[in-house]
Amino acid sequence: MNKPSQAKIKIIDGGVTSACGFIAGGVKAGIKVTKKTDLALLYSEKPCTAAGAFTTNAIRASSVDWCENRLPSKTIQAILVNSGCANACTGDQGVKDSSMMALLASKTVDIDHDSVLIASTGVIGKALPIDKVEKALPKLKKGLSADGGTAFATAIMTTDLVKKESAVKVSSGKVSYTIGGCCKGSGMIHPNMATMLAFVTTDAAITPSNLDKIVKRTVNRTFNNLTVDGDTSTNDMIHVLANGMSGVKVTTAADLAVFEEALFTVCNDLCKKIAADGEGATKRVEINVCGAATENDARKAAKSVANSNLTKCALFGNDPNWGRIACAVGYSGAKFSNEKMNINLCGVPVFQNLQPVAFDAIKLHKLMKEKIVSIDIDLGVGKAKAIAHTCDFSYDYVKINADYHT
Repeated sequence: MNKPSQAKIKIIDGGVTSACGFIAGGVKAGIKVTKKTDLALLYSEKPCTAAGAFTTNAIRASSVDWCENRLPSKTIQAILVNSGCANACTGDQGVKDSSMMALLASKTVDIDHDSVLIASTGVIGKALPIDKVEKALPKLKKGLSADGGTAFATAIMTTDLVKKESAVKVSSGKVSYTIGGCCKGSGMIHPNMATMLAFVTTDAAITPSNLDKIVKRTVNRTFNNLTVDGDTSTNDMIHVLANGMSGVKVTTAADLAVFEEALFTVCNDLCKKIAADGEGATKRVEINVCGAATENDARKAAKSVANSNLTKCALFGNDPNWGRIACAVGYSGAKFSNEKMNINLCGVPVFQNLQPVAFDAIKLHKLMKEKIVSIDIDLGVGKAKAIAHTCDFSYDYVKINADYHT
């Protein structure tokens, strides 16, 4: 690649099979009682450099341990995912079933056992019906294709209402590479990884060490600033696979910076889609914090507002209650200037110098009915910034989670 100023990042249609050399698919294995597709497989023609990030919940599914023990790596070639059963809190049997999932997948596509990553999502405490997984794998293999990204993205869904995919093409001169991904997530979403599974692929070539560093920084800037309901799951993870089949090597500092920004673009877009599809949500909320002393302070303030249930309830009611936003910033631990800190809601100034700014409440109430609501906060003490994503809290959130039992 050339200098960053010459590289272009273009958003394109696509998902996990947009990059060269990746095929995928999804089938009905009978794991979900809904009878919808529930088993998905992603495969690369060549072994991949791979890295990931994982839930911070101390109670975690064995699939998380399986993957974390193998990453970063330069030999990953497939990912098998099931939905409808989290295979979490299932003891020794759950550990055996996770290993068996990887073994069955490895035999299906004829690769090494340790070259397979796995993921599960669904109800906690139920044993994985491994016999159904085994029975469905031949059909799943037969259906793998370069057009199967959407089928993969659909099969990993649980309470999601829509599939979530994103992709970009990075070009510089005559060379280019693609990064594409998909995710699932709608509820039990909270900073530090949530009930969120994300899978990203690229045909660029990058070392395991560089990929690992970039993935962890990107997750901190995106998925770790995402919240729906404040619950951190037992199963969440993100995997990024790079097979190098574009022929483009990402090695220099300039190339790595462009790659990181492109990965951020895909992951941030996936975060937006999770927030928009939050269980019972009527709107997506984007919190932009600038003027922070450090990036960590910016994240603290953004995540504090995103996680404020009082703020999220006010957003559902289209109530311009800026006091709840200011309160969340105040207890976030982020440094701010009493004289310079200000808050804009839907682009309307509402708070400055620790006092209200006069605004048209009726007009702002109408603006808050839009599908995307922005909260912009300037802490007034520096140049660092961060973004967080969330949604409002509605009556339907309670209904969904009172009845949830896949």
